[in-house]
Amino acid sequence: MSELSVLLVIIAVSIVGLWIILYFVPLGLWFQALVSNVRMSLIQLIVMRWRKVPPREIVDAMITGTKAGLDLNANQLEAHYLAGGRVRKVVNALVSAQKANIPLDFKMATAIDLAGRDVFEAVQMSVNPKVINTPPVTAVAKDGIQLIAKARVTVRANIKQLVGGAGEETVLARVGEGIVSSIGSSDSHKKVLENPDFISRVVLEKGLDAGTAFEILSIDIADIDIGRNIGAVLQMDQANADKNIAQAKAEERRAMAVAYEQEMKAKAQEARAKVIEAEAQIPMAMAVAFRNGNLGIMDYYKMKNIEADTTMRENIAKPGSENKKK
Repeated sequence: MSELSVLLVIIAVSIVGLWIILYFVPLGLWFQALVSNVRMSLIQLIVMRWRKVPPREIVDAMITGTKAGLDLNANQLEAHYLAGGRVRKVVNALVSAQKANIPLDFKMATAIDLAGRDVFEAVQMSVNPKVINTPPVTAVAKDGIQLIAKARVTVRANIKQLVGGAGEETVLARVGEGIVSSIGSSDSHKKVLENPDFISRVVLEKGLDAGTAFEILSIDIADIDIGRNIGAVLQMDQANADKNIAQAKAEERRAMAVAYEQEMKAKAQEARAKVIEAEAQIPMAMAVAFRNGNLGIMDYYKMKNIEADTTMRENIAKPGSENKKK
């Protein structure tokens, strides 16, 4: 049993040792590169492993590029991988660009990849243009009718502008702005409905793809719907606002009239109080006149007779008031 255990341990250690040797010394990859006419030394593959660079990814990329006729350098691919790039995407993009006669070198491809863009997708988009559907764009013509337009923008990737160029969002925003401007400058919504190509021509003439990573090939109006009558709504709102202003002014004038009426009533009460005050001073004036000799007793009786006569005449003229008093 002891000899069998020792034998099993030796076999296990040998297998682990062989696996470690094959891991750090990728003989299979070296032989695959050799038969594919890719010049890579075994030491170079071992150093890649120590640098934590997957040799298989570099070897596969070298084989793909070499078979496609590209002049690639393993050190450049390794440096691009260490910089955080995607080696397979770059090599596939270079192969596709070469087949499509698109000018693209290794430096430009790695710069596009490190900028965060998919360089392989960009090359494919240069060969097969992409159609972007815009969201519904709402605009109002001069006659006040609202129109809702949807457009399809055909774009092609501009390889030279992929680094630092604006993306799809900017293109969609500019196209939407152009549609709004075109519809807003139309005298009538009927002209837009009769000739939707007018919008496409006006938008294309503005050069909306300047500074973007795309080249706009065409703008097609897919659908135009009629919305609300914004002009009528605005007129109704203005009429309601004018009515509210007029009502407020009328209420202000009524309040001023009520305040003036109350002021006049207060003045009338004040004048009446002054009259009562003056009437209360008459007996005092008569007493002073008696003391000073300016008024005699006969004059006083004459005045009383006149008052009694006046009261009798008033009672005769108003018999109803007398009956009410009774």
